[in-house]
Amino acid sequence: VQLQACGGGLVQAGGSLRLSCAASGDTTSTDVMGWFRQAPGEQREFVAIIGWASGNSIYYSNSVRGRFTISRDVAKNMIYLQMDRLKPEDTAVYYCAAESGITGKNPTNDYNWHDWGQGTQVTVSS
Repeated sequence: VQLQACGGGLVQAGGSLRLSCAASGDTTSTDVMGWFRQAPGEQREFVAIIGWASGNSIYYSNSVRGRFTISRDVAKNMIYLQMDRLKPEDTAVYYCAAESGITGKNPTNDYNWHDWGQGTQVTVSS
């Protein structure tokens, strides 16, 4: 599965952004899709996950729960990340990811995901 993320940009603290990720290729075996982020000098960290076929199995990191919303549109092969009440600490490159063999693995570990988009920069100013 090939992924391409877009929608990043510069926003003031308290503002909102919506990231999109287009998937191409064969997604029939895809279990889950999700978002990770990487701030400068930091390791890539889990943000959110969604079951691809069902739209269930939604889970967020503690740092974004209640502010971010993940969703998907199977017909369009798209996933989205609505980010509200943004904080300066949300500044990072955001990556979308897809995985067809997540069962039995910890989805918050990026090494358990095989397909990645190129990343989109989100900068939140204070």
